[in-house]
Amino acid sequence: MENITSNQNGRVKAWQKLQTKKGRQANQTYLLDGWHLVQEAIHHDGHLHAIMGTSAQLAEHQEELPLGVPVFEITTDIAKKLSDLVTPQGIFAEVSLPTAKREPQYVHQGAWLFLDGIQDPGNVGTMVRTADAAGFAGVVFGEGSVDPYSPKAVRAMQGSQFHLTITDGDLLKWTNTFRDNEINVYGTQLDPTAADLFSVQPQATFALVMGNEGQGMRPELAAATSQNLFIPLSGEAESLNVAVAAGIAMFALKQR
Repeated sequence: MENITSNQNGRVKAWQKLQTKKGRQANQTYLLDGWHLVQEAIHHDGHLHAIMGTSAQLAEHQEELPLGVPVFEITTDIAKKLSDLVTPQGIFAEVSLPTAKREPQYVHQGAWLFLDGIQDPGNVGTMVRTADAAGFAGVVFGEGSVDPYSPKAVRAMQGSQFHLTITDGDLLKWTNTFRDNEINVYGTQLDPTAADLFSVQPQATFALVMGNEGQGMRPELAAATSQNLFIPLSGEAESLNVAVAAGIAMFALKQR
């Protein structure tokens, strides 16, 4: 185990770069911040490159650290450099970005969430975690959606990225391919032609599209779906946060 005490150490500088999308793409890795996320990667075959922790954190979790993964002891000051939290827990892991990319023509079952231009990392992470909880097979990030491996999104996912498929792609292509394969694709839209979400029979295999926080789905995508749906509101609020709406829709549509 190597002990790193300087903020100027080359490894520390390389890990810091993983806080940016450019750095993650260049290295094809990202950071997990906190023991729960590190543990999820260990238990679900995340490809770990390194584990970094303060002496206290490494001692606390010593028995669960996997063999063959380089371990680095770092100072509390370095932990603060690697985290965007005010008081980080003090343990991290560097893991590989997923390399496998799914294509829609090979999907024949399961529930899928399509994200069309979702820009808030907290919303993205919450929706991935909720898709996991609802038993979805995967999440497809369309054009304009935020990087799901940014620090805030990774914290919000809470390890769910290890439980389901995450990929990116052309959502119009995914929608048309699903429909060609007789798989329903439901959009979410406040529109007179949309149907009440709760009028739709729950299904095992389908896709749900969630649109941008401010603009909703792109018009060409909304026109391509099997049916667009709305959530009936009883109170005076005009709309719901997109992650909340996605959670309601996923659990309402997913057959148990």
